[in-house]
Amino acid sequence: MKGTDVQLENAVQAPTVQEIQGIAGWYQRHFGVIDSKEIYDAAVAHCAGGIDPVEELKLVRKVDYRIIPLLGVCYAFYYIDKTTLSYAALFGIREDLHLNSNEYSWLGSIFYWGWLVWAVPGNLLMQKMAIGKYLGINIFFWGFFLAWQALTHGFPAMAVLRFISGACEAVADPCFMFVTAMWYTRREQPIRIGLWYLANGVGVAFGGIIGYGIGQISSHIPNWRLEFLIVGLCCCLWGAMIFMLVPGSPVTARWLTQEQRWIAIARLSGNQTGIENKTFKWYQFKEALIDPKTYLFFLFAVSGNVPSAGISNFGTLIVKGLGYNQVVTTLLQIPYGAFISLVILLCIWINHRAPTNSRTMVMAISILPNLAGTLGLVFIPSEHKVARLICYYLTGISNAAFVLGLSLVTGNVGGHTKKLIANAATGLGMCVGNIIGPFFYKTAQAPRYQLGMGSMVFSNIMKLVIVLIFRYMFMWQNRVRDRRAAEREASGEAKGPSADETAFSDMTDWENPNFRYVY
Repeated sequence: MKGTDVQLENAVQAPTVQEIQGIAGWYQRHFGVIDSKEIYDAAVAHCAGGIDPVEELKLVRKVDYRIIPLLGVCYAFYYIDKTTLSYAALFGIREDLHLNSNEYSWLGSIFYWGWLVWAVPGNLLMQKMAIGKYLGINIFFWGFFLAWQALTHGFPAMAVLRFISGACEAVADPCFMFVTAMWYTRREQPIRIGLWYLANGVGVAFGGIIGYGIGQISSHIPNWRLEFLIVGLCCCLWGAMIFMLVPGSPVTARWLTQEQRWIAIARLSGNQTGIENKTFKWYQFKEALIDPKTYLFFLFAVSGNVPSAGISNFGTLIVKGLGYNQVVTTLLQIPYGAFISLVILLCIWINHRAPTNSRTMVMAISILPNLAGTLGLVFIPSEHKVARLICYYLTGISNAAFVLGLSLVTGNVGGHTKKLIANAATGLGMCVGNIIGPFFYKTAQAPRYQLGMGSMVFSNIMKLVIVLIFRYMFMWQNRVRDRRAAEREASGEAKGPSADETAFSDMTDWENPNFRYVY
Protein backbone atom coordinates (compact mmCIF):
# COMPACT_ATOMS: atom_id res chain seq x y z
CA MET A 1 0.00 0.00 0.00
CA LYS A 2 2.83 2.35 0.79
CA GLY A 3 4.23 2.12 -2.73
CA THR A 4 0.85 2.92 -4.20
CA ASP A 5 0.50 5.89 -1.84
CA VAL A 6 3.69 7.27 -3.32
CA GLN A 7 2.43 6.59 -6.85
CA LEU A 8 -0.79 8.46 -6.18
CA GLU A 9 1.05 11.34 -4.57
CA ASN A 10 3.43 11.56 -7.53
CA ALA A 11 0.49 11.59 -9.92
CA VAL A 12 -0.40 15.10 -8.79
CA GLN A 13 3.11 16.50 -8.37
CA ALA A 14 5.47 17.88 -10.97
CA PRO A 15 7.15 15.04 -12.94
CA THR A 16 10.78 14.18 -12.40
CA VAL A 17 13.57 15.09 -14.79
CA GLN A 18 13.68 11.48 -15.98
CA GLU A 19 9.98 11.56 -16.80
CA ILE A 20 10.28 14.80 -18.72
CA GLN A 21 13.06 13.30 -20.80
CA GLY A 22 10.72 10.60 -22.11
CA ILE A 23 7.68 11.06 -24.32
CA ALA A 24 5.41 9.46 -21.72
CA GLY A 25 6.64 11.88 -19.06
CA TRP A 26 6.10 14.87 -21.33
CA TYR A 27 2.59 13.69 -22.17
CA GLN A 28 1.70 13.22 -18.51
CA ARG A 29 3.17 16.61 -17.62
CA HIS A 30 1.12 18.46 -20.21
CA PHE A 31 -2.07 16.43 -20.33
CA GLY A 32 -2.30 14.77 -16.90
CA VAL A 33 -3.07 11.30 -18.28
CA ILE A 34 -3.08 8.63 -15.57
CA ASP A 35 -4.12 5.10 -16.51
CA SER A 36 -3.42 2.70 -13.65
CA LYS A 37 -5.77 -0.03 -12.49
CA GLU A 38 -3.40 -0.57 -9.57
CA ILE A 39 -4.30 2.87 -8.21
CA TYR A 40 -8.02 2.15 -8.51
CA ASP A 41 -7.72 -1.26 -6.82
CA ALA A 42 -5.54 0.24 -4.09
CA ALA A 43 -8.19 2.88 -3.43
CA VAL A 44 -10.81 0.16 -2.91
CA ALA A 45 -8.46 -1.70 -0.56
CA HIS A 46 -7.61 1.51 1.31
CA CYS A 47 -11.32 2.13 1.96
CA ALA A 48 -12.20 -1.54 2.58
CA GLY A 49 -13.24 -0.73 6.13
CA GLY A 50 -15.90 1.63 4.84
CA ILE A 51 -16.10 5.29 3.88
CA ASP A 52 -17.03 7.84 6.53
CA PRO A 53 -20.38 9.32 5.33
CA VAL A 54 -19.42 12.75 6.66
CA GLU A 55 -16.13 12.73 4.73
CA GLU A 56 -17.88 11.46 1.62
CA LEU A 57 -20.46 14.24 1.84
CA LYS A 58 -17.67 16.82 2.21
CA LEU A 59 -15.98 15.36 -0.86
CA VAL A 60 -19.16 15.39 -2.95
CA ARG A 61 -19.86 19.00 -2.02
CA LYS A 62 -16.30 19.95 -2.90
CA VAL A 63 -16.59 18.26 -6.29
CA ASP A 64 -19.99 19.91 -6.84
CA TYR A 65 -18.55 23.36 -6.22
CA ARG A 66 -15.52 22.72 -8.44
CA ILE A 67 -16.96 20.77 -11.38
CA ILE A 68 -20.66 21.57 -11.84
CA PRO A 69 -20.32 25.39 -12.22
CA LEU A 70 -17.59 24.94 -14.84
CA LEU A 71 -19.71 22.52 -16.85
CA GLY A 72 -22.86 24.58 -16.30
CA VAL A 73 -21.44 27.83 -17.65
CA CYS A 74 -19.95 25.89 -20.54
CA TYR A 75 -23.34 24.35 -21.32
CA ALA A 76 -24.99 27.78 -21.20
CA PHE A 77 -22.55 28.97 -23.85
CA TYR A 78 -23.23 25.73 -25.71
CA TYR A 79 -26.90 26.69 -26.09
CA ILE A 80 -26.26 30.40 -26.63
CA ASP A 81 -23.96 29.36 -29.46
CA LYS A 82 -26.75 27.28 -31.01
CA THR A 83 -29.17 30.24 -30.92
CA THR A 84 -26.81 32.89 -32.31
CA LEU A 85 -28.06 32.17 -35.84
CA SER A 86 -31.67 32.56 -34.72
CA TYR A 87 -30.92 35.98 -33.18
CA ALA A 88 -28.81 36.91 -36.19
CA ALA A 89 -31.92 36.32 -38.31
CA LEU A 90 -33.77 38.90 -36.21
CA PHE A 91 -30.87 41.33 -36.68
CA GLY A 92 -30.79 41.06 -40.46
CA ILE A 93 -28.20 38.43 -41.42
CA ARG A 94 -30.47 37.03 -44.12
CA GLU A 95 -30.77 40.41 -45.78
CA ASP A 96 -27.10 41.42 -45.37
CA LEU A 97 -25.72 38.14 -46.73
CA HIS A 98 -28.56 37.76 -49.27
CA LEU A 99 -29.53 34.33 -47.91
CA ASN A 100 -32.52 32.56 -49.38
CA SER A 101 -34.65 30.24 -47.23
CA ASN A 102 -32.70 27.10 -48.20
CA GLU A 103 -29.34 28.74 -47.48
CA TYR A 104 -30.51 29.86 -44.04
CA SER A 105 -31.72 26.33 -43.25
CA TRP A 106 -28.37 24.97 -44.47
CA LEU A 107 -26.52 27.28 -42.10
CA GLY A 108 -28.54 25.75 -39.28
CA SER A 109 -27.80 22.20 -40.45
CA ILE A 110 -24.23 22.39 -41.71
CA PHE A 111 -23.04 23.12 -38.18
CA TYR A 112 -24.11 19.57 -37.35
CA TRP A 113 -22.51 18.10 -40.45
CA GLY A 114 -19.22 19.21 -38.93
CA TRP A 115 -20.32 17.63 -35.67
CA LEU A 116 -21.26 14.42 -37.54
CA VAL A 117 -17.89 14.17 -39.28
CA TRP A 118 -15.89 14.64 -36.07
CA ALA A 119 -18.14 12.80 -33.61
CA VAL A 120 -16.46 9.37 -33.79
CA PRO A 121 -12.82 10.53 -34.34
CA GLY A 122 -13.28 13.13 -31.62
CA ASN A 123 -14.54 10.54 -29.14
CA LEU A 124 -11.70 8.15 -29.94
CA LEU A 125 -9.13 10.93 -29.47
CA MET A 126 -10.78 11.77 -26.15
CA GLN A 127 -9.66 8.37 -24.85
CA LYS A 128 -6.01 9.33 -25.34
CA MET A 129 -6.08 12.71 -23.59
CA ALA A 130 -6.96 14.16 -20.21
CA ILE A 131 -10.63 15.01 -20.44
CA GLY A 132 -10.38 18.58 -19.06
CA LYS A 133 -7.57 19.62 -21.40
CA TYR A 134 -9.28 18.10 -24.41
CA LEU A 135 -12.63 19.75 -23.62
CA GLY A 136 -10.99 23.15 -23.02
CA ILE A 137 -9.13 23.06 -26.34
CA ASN A 138 -12.29 22.25 -28.26
CA ILE A 139 -14.35 24.92 -26.51
CA PHE A 140 -11.70 27.55 -27.22
CA PHE A 141 -11.67 26.77 -30.93
CA TRP A 142 -15.44 26.57 -31.24
CA GLY A 143 -15.57 30.11 -29.79
CA PHE A 144 -12.76 31.25 -32.11
CA PHE A 145 -14.56 30.07 -35.24
CA LEU A 146 -17.88 31.44 -33.96
CA ALA A 147 -16.32 34.89 -33.55
CA TRP A 148 -14.79 34.60 -37.04
CA GLN A 149 -18.33 34.31 -38.46
CA ALA A 150 -18.76 38.01 -37.67
CA LEU A 151 -16.30 38.76 -40.50
CA THR A 152 -18.06 36.84 -43.26
CA HIS A 153 -19.71 38.43 -46.30
CA GLY A 154 -21.52 35.56 -47.96
CA PHE A 155 -23.00 32.10 -47.64
CA PRO A 156 -19.88 30.04 -48.62
CA ALA A 157 -17.59 31.50 -45.93
CA MET A 158 -20.30 31.35 -43.28
CA ALA A 159 -21.06 27.72 -44.17
CA VAL A 160 -17.39 26.69 -43.88
CA LEU A 161 -16.97 28.37 -40.49
CA ARG A 162 -20.17 26.87 -39.12
CA PHE A 163 -19.03 23.42 -40.28
CA ILE A 164 -15.73 23.82 -38.40
CA SER A 165 -17.51 25.19 -35.32
CA GLY A 166 -19.75 22.14 -35.31
CA ALA A 167 -16.72 19.83 -35.43
CA CYS A 168 -15.22 21.60 -32.41
CA GLU A 169 -18.48 21.27 -30.47
CA ALA A 170 -18.91 17.55 -31.28
CA VAL A 171 -17.11 16.41 -28.13
CA ALA A 172 -19.00 18.66 -25.69
CA ASP A 173 -21.82 16.34 -24.60
CA PRO A 174 -19.67 13.18 -24.54
CA CYS A 175 -17.03 15.00 -22.46
CA PHE A 176 -19.64 16.29 -20.01
CA MET A 177 -21.07 12.80 -19.66
CA PHE A 178 -17.63 11.28 -19.08
CA VAL A 179 -16.74 13.88 -16.47
CA THR A 180 -20.02 13.23 -14.66
CA ALA A 181 -19.53 9.44 -14.72
CA MET A 182 -15.93 9.91 -13.54
CA TRP A 183 -16.91 11.76 -10.36
CA TYR A 184 -20.39 10.59 -9.34
CA THR A 185 -22.24 7.41 -8.44
CA ARG A 186 -25.03 6.23 -10.71
CA ARG A 187 -27.62 7.48 -8.21
CA GLU A 188 -25.99 10.93 -8.15
CA GLN A 189 -25.56 11.21 -11.91
CA PRO A 190 -29.12 12.25 -12.92
CA ILE A 191 -29.03 15.19 -10.51
CA ARG A 192 -25.59 16.35 -11.64
CA ILE A 193 -26.41 15.95 -15.33
CA GLY A 194 -29.57 17.90 -14.64
CA LEU A 195 -27.64 20.65 -12.87
CA TRP A 196 -25.28 21.30 -15.76
CA TYR A 197 -27.99 20.70 -18.35
CA LEU A 198 -30.38 23.21 -16.75
CA ALA A 199 -27.81 25.78 -17.85
CA ASN A 200 -29.46 25.11 -21.20
CA GLY A 201 -32.40 27.13 -19.89
CA VAL A 202 -30.03 29.71 -18.45
CA GLY A 203 -28.49 29.93 -21.92
CA VAL A 204 -31.91 30.56 -23.45
CA ALA A 205 -32.66 33.29 -20.92
CA PHE A 206 -29.20 34.83 -21.04
CA GLY A 207 -29.25 34.60 -24.83
CA GLY A 208 -32.42 36.68 -24.73
CA ILE A 209 -30.70 39.25 -22.51
CA ILE A 210 -27.67 39.35 -24.80
CA GLY A 211 -29.94 39.62 -27.83
CA TYR A 212 -31.87 42.48 -26.23
CA GLY A 213 -28.66 44.29 -25.25
CA ILE A 214 -27.11 43.91 -28.68
CA GLY A 215 -30.37 45.05 -30.26
CA GLN A 216 -30.03 48.35 -28.40
CA ILE A 217 -26.54 49.04 -29.75
CA SER A 218 -26.37 51.63 -32.51
CA SER A 219 -23.13 51.46 -34.47
CA HIS A 220 -21.77 51.07 -37.98
CA ILE A 221 -21.26 47.34 -37.22
CA PRO A 222 -24.43 45.32 -37.91
CA ASN A 223 -25.91 43.86 -34.76
CA TRP A 224 -25.77 40.29 -36.05
CA ARG A 225 -21.99 40.60 -36.41
CA LEU A 226 -21.74 41.81 -32.79
CA GLU A 227 -23.79 38.77 -31.72
CA PHE A 228 -21.26 36.34 -33.22
CA LEU A 229 -18.24 38.35 -32.03
CA ILE A 230 -19.30 38.80 -28.39
CA VAL A 231 -20.53 35.23 -27.84
CA GLY A 232 -17.52 33.76 -29.64
CA LEU A 233 -14.95 35.64 -27.56
CA CYS A 234 -16.75 34.68 -24.34
CA CYS A 235 -16.58 31.02 -25.41
CA CYS A 236 -12.83 31.37 -26.02
CA LEU A 237 -12.34 32.74 -22.52
CA TRP A 238 -14.34 29.95 -20.94
CA GLY A 239 -12.47 27.31 -22.94
CA ALA A 240 -9.25 28.54 -21.37
CA MET A 241 -10.89 28.29 -17.91
CA ILE A 242 -11.96 24.69 -18.57
CA PHE A 243 -8.44 23.80 -19.78
CA MET A 244 -6.90 25.08 -16.55
CA LEU A 245 -9.48 24.00 -13.97
CA VAL A 246 -11.08 20.66 -14.99
CA PRO A 247 -8.81 17.75 -13.92
CA GLY A 248 -8.22 14.66 -16.02
CA SER A 249 -9.51 12.32 -13.29
CA PRO A 250 -9.90 12.16 -9.49
CA VAL A 251 -6.29 10.95 -9.35
CA THR A 252 -4.96 14.20 -10.86
CA ALA A 253 -7.23 16.65 -9.01
CA ARG A 254 -4.77 18.95 -7.22
CA TRP A 255 -7.51 20.50 -5.09
CA LEU A 256 -8.24 17.17 -3.33
CA THR A 257 -6.22 15.84 -0.42
CA GLN A 258 -4.66 12.40 -0.82
CA GLU A 259 -7.35 10.86 1.41
CA GLN A 260 -10.08 12.52 -0.63
CA ARG A 261 -8.59 11.11 -3.83
CA TRP A 262 -8.78 7.61 -2.32
CA ILE A 263 -12.42 8.17 -1.38
CA ALA A 264 -13.29 9.75 -4.76
CA ILE A 265 -12.10 6.58 -6.50
CA ALA A 266 -13.34 3.96 -4.04
CA ARG A 267 -16.88 5.36 -3.79
CA LEU A 268 -17.41 4.68 -7.51
CA SER A 269 -16.73 0.94 -7.23
CA GLY A 270 -20.48 0.31 -7.01
CA ASN A 271 -20.98 1.80 -10.48
CA GLN A 272 -19.19 -1.20 -12.00
CA THR A 273 -18.34 1.05 -14.97
CA GLY A 274 -14.76 2.06 -14.05
CA ILE A 275 -13.30 5.57 -14.28
CA GLU A 276 -11.04 5.69 -17.33
CA ASN A 277 -8.86 3.45 -19.46
CA LYS A 278 -6.55 4.69 -22.22
CA THR A 279 -6.39 1.39 -24.12
CA PHE A 280 -8.74 0.98 -27.08
CA LYS A 281 -10.26 -2.52 -26.96
CA TRP A 282 -11.57 -3.88 -30.24
CA TYR A 283 -13.78 -6.52 -28.62
CA GLN A 284 -15.62 -3.75 -26.76
CA PHE A 285 -15.97 -1.81 -29.99
CA LYS A 286 -17.53 -4.87 -31.68
CA GLU A 287 -19.79 -5.52 -28.70
CA ALA A 288 -21.07 -1.94 -28.83
CA LEU A 289 -21.97 -2.41 -32.50
CA ILE A 290 -24.14 -5.46 -31.78
CA ASP A 291 -25.70 -4.13 -28.59
CA PRO A 292 -29.29 -2.89 -29.22
CA LYS A 293 -28.76 -0.17 -26.59
CA THR A 294 -26.30 1.61 -28.88
CA TYR A 295 -28.94 2.06 -31.58
CA LEU A 296 -31.66 2.95 -29.10
CA PHE A 297 -29.40 5.69 -27.67
CA PHE A 298 -28.95 6.95 -31.23
CA LEU A 299 -32.69 6.98 -31.96
CA PHE A 300 -33.47 8.59 -28.61
CA ALA A 301 -31.02 11.39 -29.38
CA VAL A 302 -32.50 11.87 -32.87
CA SER A 303 -36.05 12.09 -31.52
CA GLY A 304 -34.94 14.49 -28.78
CA ASN A 305 -33.07 16.86 -31.09
CA VAL A 306 -35.36 17.20 -34.11
CA PRO A 307 -37.70 19.40 -31.98
CA SER A 308 -34.87 21.28 -30.24
CA ALA A 309 -33.20 22.03 -33.59
CA GLY A 310 -36.37 23.61 -34.87
CA ILE A 311 -36.82 25.70 -31.72
CA SER A 312 -33.13 26.72 -31.66
CA ASN A 313 -33.17 28.00 -35.24
CA PHE A 314 -36.78 29.12 -35.67
CA GLY A 315 -37.99 29.75 -32.11
CA THR A 316 -37.60 33.52 -32.31
CA LEU A 317 -39.35 33.54 -35.70
CA ILE A 318 -42.23 31.47 -34.27
CA VAL A 319 -42.67 33.96 -31.41
CA LYS A 320 -42.33 36.95 -33.71
CA GLY A 321 -45.00 35.37 -35.90
CA LEU A 322 -47.42 35.62 -32.97
CA GLY A 323 -47.42 39.38 -33.53
CA TYR A 324 -44.62 40.59 -31.25
CA ASN A 325 -41.93 43.02 -32.38
CA GLN A 326 -38.20 42.32 -32.39
CA VAL A 327 -37.54 43.66 -28.87
CA VAL A 328 -40.45 41.83 -27.23
CA THR A 329 -39.53 38.63 -29.08
CA THR A 330 -36.03 38.63 -27.60
CA LEU A 331 -37.35 39.43 -24.11
CA LEU A 332 -39.90 36.59 -24.26
CA GLN A 333 -37.03 34.13 -24.52
CA ILE A 334 -36.03 34.99 -20.93
CA PRO A 335 -39.08 33.42 -19.20
CA TYR A 336 -38.85 30.52 -21.67
CA GLY A 337 -35.29 29.81 -20.53
CA ALA A 338 -36.22 30.20 -16.86
CA PHE A 339 -39.12 27.78 -17.36
CA ILE A 340 -36.78 25.18 -18.92
CA SER A 341 -34.43 25.41 -15.94
CA LEU A 342 -37.24 25.09 -13.41
CA VAL A 343 -38.74 22.07 -15.17
CA ILE A 344 -35.36 20.31 -15.30
CA LEU A 345 -34.86 20.98 -11.57
CA LEU A 346 -38.34 19.67 -10.80
CA CYS A 347 -37.88 16.48 -12.81
CA ILE A 348 -34.46 15.59 -11.38
CA TRP A 349 -35.79 16.30 -7.85
CA ILE A 350 -38.79 14.01 -8.44
CA ASN A 351 -36.51 11.32 -9.88
CA HIS A 352 -34.19 11.57 -6.86
CA ARG A 353 -37.08 11.29 -4.40
CA ALA A 354 -38.90 8.55 -6.29
CA PRO A 355 -38.25 4.83 -5.66
CA THR A 356 -35.19 3.24 -7.27
CA ASN A 357 -35.44 2.78 -11.04
CA SER A 358 -38.16 5.36 -11.62
CA ARG A 359 -36.27 7.59 -14.05
CA THR A 360 -37.83 6.19 -17.24
CA MET A 361 -41.31 6.74 -15.79
CA VAL A 362 -40.41 10.34 -14.92
CA MET A 363 -39.11 10.73 -18.48
CA ALA A 364 -42.32 9.35 -19.98
CA ILE A 365 -44.52 11.63 -17.87
CA SER A 366 -42.41 14.71 -18.73
CA ILE A 367 -42.86 14.06 -22.46
CA LEU A 368 -46.67 14.35 -22.26
CA PRO A 369 -47.01 18.13 -21.58
CA ASN A 370 -44.38 18.76 -24.25
CA LEU A 371 -46.50 16.76 -26.69
CA ALA A 372 -49.60 18.70 -25.60
CA GLY A 373 -47.84 22.03 -26.23
CA THR A 374 -46.78 20.96 -29.70
CA LEU A 375 -50.33 19.85 -30.55
CA GLY A 376 -51.52 23.23 -29.31
CA LEU A 377 -49.21 25.01 -31.75
CA VAL A 378 -50.69 22.84 -34.51
CA PHE A 379 -54.38 23.34 -33.76
CA ILE A 380 -54.92 26.56 -31.76
CA PRO A 381 -55.96 29.42 -34.10
CA SER A 382 -53.46 32.22 -34.74
CA GLU A 383 -55.60 34.91 -33.08
CA HIS A 384 -55.13 33.24 -29.67
CA LYS A 385 -51.54 34.37 -29.37
CA VAL A 386 -51.27 34.08 -25.56
CA ALA A 387 -52.45 30.47 -25.66
CA ARG A 388 -50.02 29.75 -28.49
CA LEU A 389 -47.18 31.40 -26.54
CA ILE A 390 -47.94 29.14 -23.55
CA CYS A 391 -47.85 26.12 -25.87
CA TYR A 392 -44.50 27.32 -27.19
CA TYR A 393 -43.17 27.45 -23.63
CA LEU A 394 -44.42 23.89 -23.01
CA THR A 395 -42.09 22.64 -25.76
CA GLY A 396 -39.18 23.40 -23.42
CA ILE A 397 -40.18 20.52 -21.12
CA SER A 398 -38.58 18.08 -23.58
CA ASN A 399 -35.21 19.06 -22.10
CA ALA A 400 -36.06 17.31 -18.83
CA ALA A 401 -36.61 13.94 -20.52
CA PHE A 402 -33.36 14.34 -22.43
CA VAL A 403 -31.41 15.02 -19.22
CA LEU A 404 -32.59 11.77 -17.65
CA GLY A 405 -31.95 10.02 -20.96
CA LEU A 406 -28.29 11.04 -20.81
CA SER A 407 -28.07 9.47 -17.35
CA LEU A 408 -29.23 6.19 -18.91
CA VAL A 409 -26.20 6.36 -21.22
CA THR A 410 -23.69 7.10 -18.45
CA GLY A 411 -25.17 4.53 -16.07
CA ASN A 412 -25.89 1.56 -18.33
CA VAL A 413 -22.72 0.97 -20.32
CA GLY A 414 -19.63 -0.74 -18.91
CA GLY A 415 -16.16 -0.80 -20.45
CA HIS A 416 -14.37 2.41 -21.39
CA THR A 417 -14.18 1.74 -25.13
CA LYS A 418 -17.80 0.63 -25.22
CA LYS A 419 -18.81 3.80 -23.38
CA LEU A 420 -16.96 5.84 -26.00
CA ILE A 421 -19.00 4.20 -28.75
CA ALA A 422 -22.28 4.61 -26.83
CA ASN A 423 -21.50 8.29 -26.26
CA ALA A 424 -20.54 8.65 -29.92
CA ALA A 425 -23.84 7.04 -30.97
CA THR A 426 -25.71 9.50 -28.76
CA GLY A 427 -23.71 12.36 -30.26
CA LEU A 428 -24.40 11.13 -33.78
CA GLY A 429 -28.09 10.99 -32.98
CA MET A 430 -27.97 14.56 -31.75
CA CYS A 431 -26.23 15.50 -35.00
CA VAL A 432 -28.77 13.82 -37.22
CA GLY A 433 -31.66 15.37 -35.30
CA ASN A 434 -30.15 18.83 -35.54
CA ILE A 435 -29.29 18.37 -39.23
CA ILE A 436 -32.75 17.35 -40.37
CA GLY A 437 -34.78 19.41 -37.87
CA PRO A 438 -34.47 22.85 -39.55
CA PHE A 439 -35.55 21.50 -42.94
CA PHE A 440 -39.07 20.82 -41.67
CA TYR A 441 -39.56 24.59 -41.30
CA LYS A 442 -40.55 26.01 -44.68
CA THR A 443 -40.57 29.77 -45.22
CA ALA A 444 -43.82 29.47 -47.16
CA GLN A 445 -45.49 28.03 -44.04
CA ALA A 446 -44.35 30.81 -41.66
CA PRO A 447 -45.29 31.65 -38.98
CA ARG A 448 -47.23 28.45 -38.13
CA TYR A 449 -44.69 26.08 -39.76
CA GLN A 450 -47.16 23.19 -40.03
CA LEU A 451 -44.56 20.68 -41.26
CA GLY A 452 -42.15 21.69 -38.48
CA MET A 453 -44.84 21.24 -35.83
CA GLY A 454 -45.70 17.85 -37.32
CA SER A 455 -42.07 16.77 -37.02
CA MET A 456 -42.14 17.73 -33.34
CA VAL A 457 -45.30 15.69 -32.71
CA PHE A 458 -43.84 12.62 -34.43
CA SER A 459 -40.50 12.97 -32.61
CA ASN A 460 -42.14 13.21 -29.19
CA ILE A 461 -44.23 10.09 -29.81
CA MET A 462 -41.10 8.28 -31.03
CA LYS A 463 -39.19 9.38 -27.92
CA LEU A 464 -41.99 8.16 -25.64
CA VAL A 465 -41.95 4.71 -27.26
CA ILE A 466 -38.15 4.44 -26.94
CA VAL A 467 -38.26 5.39 -23.26
CA LEU A 468 -40.75 2.60 -22.56
CA ILE A 469 -38.56 0.14 -24.51
CA PHE A 470 -35.61 1.17 -22.32
CA ARG A 471 -37.61 0.54 -19.18
CA TYR A 472 -38.81 -2.95 -19.99
CA MET A 473 -35.56 -4.02 -21.68
CA PHE A 474 -33.41 -3.08 -18.66
CA MET A 475 -35.96 -4.53 -16.24
CA TRP A 476 -35.95 -7.86 -18.12
CA GLN A 477 -32.14 -7.98 -18.32
CA ASN A 478 -31.78 -7.39 -14.56
CA ARG A 479 -34.24 -10.18 -13.83
CA VAL A 480 -32.30 -12.57 -16.06
CA ARG A 481 -29.03 -11.71 -14.27
CA ASP A 482 -30.60 -12.09 -10.84
CA ARG A 483 -32.08 -15.46 -11.81
CA ARG A 484 -28.75 -16.74 -13.11
CA ALA A 485 -26.98 -15.63 -9.94
CA ALA A 486 -29.60 -17.40 -7.82
CA GLU A 487 -29.28 -20.57 -9.92
CA ARG A 488 -25.50 -20.60 -9.51
CA GLU A 489 -25.82 -20.17 -5.76
CA ALA A 490 -28.50 -22.90 -5.48
CA SER A 491 -26.45 -25.38 -7.51
CA GLY A 492 -23.35 -24.81 -5.41
CA GLU A 493 -21.30 -23.46 -8.31
CA ALA A 494 -18.25 -21.40 -7.52
CA LYS A 495 -19.09 -17.74 -7.16
CA GLY A 496 -17.82 -15.39 -9.82
CA PRO A 497 -15.60 -12.37 -9.13
CA SER A 498 -16.65 -10.08 -6.32
CA ALA A 499 -18.02 -6.61 -6.92
CA ASP A 500 -14.72 -5.08 -5.75
CA GLU A 501 -12.79 -7.23 -8.24
CA THR A 502 -14.93 -6.14 -11.20
CA ALA A 503 -15.41 -2.48 -10.18
CA PHE A 504 -12.38 -1.14 -12.10
CA SER A 505 -11.64 -4.12 -14.35
CA ASP A 506 -12.87 -2.30 -17.48
CA MET A 507 -15.39 -5.05 -18.17
CA THR A 508 -18.40 -4.31 -20.34
CA ASP A 509 -21.89 -4.50 -18.93
CA TRP A 510 -22.41 -7.75 -20.89
CA GLU A 511 -19.41 -9.54 -19.41
CA ASN A 512 -19.62 -8.18 -15.85
CA PRO A 513 -21.84 -10.52 -13.76
CA ASN A 514 -22.14 -7.87 -11.04
CA PHE A 515 -23.51 -5.19 -13.36
CA ARG A 516 -27.16 -4.18 -13.02
CA TYR A 517 -28.95 -1.69 -15.24
CA VAL A 518 -30.66 1.47 -13.97
CA TYR A 519 -33.96 2.53 -15.46
